[in-house]
Amino acid sequence: MYAISLGDDGAELRPLEPWRAEELLAHIDRGREFIGQYIALPDAVADLESSRAFLQAYAEKAAADTGRIHGIWTDGKLVGGVLFRTMDIQQGTAEVGCWLEPSAVGKGLVTRAVRVLIDWAVGERGIHRVEWQVSAANEPSIAVAQRLGMTKDGVLRESYLYRGKRHDIEVWSVLAPEWRSVGRAA
Repeated sequence: MYAISLGDDGAELRPLEPWRAEELLAHIDRGREFIGQYIALPDAVADLESSRAFLQAYAEKAAADTGRIHGIWTDGKLVGGVLFRTMDIQQGTAEVGCWLEPSAVGKGLVTRAVRVLIDWAVGERGIHRVEWQVSAANEPSIAVAQRLGMTKDGVLRESYLYRGKRHDIEVWSVLAPEWRSVGRAA
């Protein structure tokens, strides 16, 4: 097991593995309503069995080299996470995502954690394009994409049906050459 420091505040990025299912469930329960404003993670992690299954699915993605999931810990407590929802090494593309519970908002944790993931994807795995898909109403997440130096590619109008309502999804991205010149320096 490893932990990557996210800065002087003691925050760490660690793999979220199936044996952490109980910890993930407790974290989701603390922020269920907040986290569920824009993403379906709280719907997928409803009890211990579904939490374990969710993490197992990402363990299988990691084994197949098609995705990854990491948690963000502060003071030894899981407060959020970042992931590669998809990774296609052959095509050189990946989609990154995130979530936080309310106690962790406004500390720059997601920006720092995603920066680590993109550094790894571009530098170690040869990913050429990292994509960020976000509800057009999710201003804090859009701000992260902007802080990471991503470019808004466009809007998928009413493409995401979530809890009975259609949402516009903004697509943001950063290309490897851009990341090498801007993203890491930021």
